[in-house]
Amino acid sequence: MGKKNKNVQKPTKTFIFQKKNYIFLFIGLAFIALGFILMSGGGSDDPNVFNPDIYSFRRIRLAPTLVLIGLGIQIYAILLNPNKNKE
Repeated sequence: MGKKNKNVQKPTKTFIFQKKNYIFLFIGLAFIALGFILMSGGGSDDPNVFNPDIYSFRRIRLAPTLVLIGLGIQIYAILLNPNKNKE
């Protein structure tokens, strides 16, 4: 039979993401949430009345840009390697 090795080390469990990753994840979520909040509203209570506020700069340009920036930050946070300098 084979020999039993008494000095076998158990693998340690480590998290994939570090504190820096989570900070960027939450910043990205904040950008996305802010973008969706800025996109909301602008409707009219009366369906026969047109509200031109739907096409404001805030809803057409600013809010989608914030959402896309937030998604970019999310991708960066996932791909970020905080241990790069240690190796």
